[in-house]
Amino acid sequence: MLFELYRQFLTDLLHTRWVEFVAVIAGILSVWYSRTENILVYPTGLINTIIYIFLSFQSSLFGEASVNLYYTALNLYGWYAWTRKDDQKELVLRITFSSRREWVYESAFFAFFYLTVFFALTFLKKGFAPLAIPWADAFASASAYTGMWLMTKKKVESWYWWIATNISAIPLYFVKHYVFTSVYYLVLLIIAVGGLIEWRKRAKAVTGYAT
Repeated sequence: MLFELYRQFLTDLLHTRWVEFVAVIAGILSVWYSRTENILVYPTGLINTIIYIFLSFQSSLFGEASVNLYYTALNLYGWYAWTRKDDQKELVLRITFSSRREWVYESAFFAFFYLTVFFALTFLKKGFAPLAIPWADAFASASAYTGMWLMTKKKVESWYWWIATNISAIPLYFVKHYVFTSVYYLVLLIIAVGGLIEWRKRAKAVTGYAT
């Protein structure tokens, strides 16, 4: 079993196209910049998402394609939101924790998109997307939607959703033979854990709120 997985990894890695390498490098840079609260998170993120829209459609990963369309729009919005300043020329957004009410909204947001993507892919699988895995694709998509939304608001909890997205995306892309992308999500998972730790420290420094 392990040998077969290893052989698939090597075979798929040799067939990885340069465009996927570019997307992976841009994605890693984007997540690293978000960890350090650097505005370059958004231009590098745009490179990554635009390429993955193309790759996702090619592999019938319509849930992931929709995620990257959404990412592209929110990268543009986040770029604007993170650079907004008040009358004193101070940045408007600062890293903060979500309140209990916000947690409820975030969970409802996730549930809505999970159900939407799941039922859409279940329907499309019959004739248009035979390679789709509705429950897995829907989970990766909905958690990513939620994580990206919260990232534009500089919420610490965005990292919990990114961690969930990365964990689910690793096997999802592996079985689709995008092995390099699967490894990419493993790298993102490691960075996301570091991002969570870093943003929790920054939020506590800003608000004095201990969790």
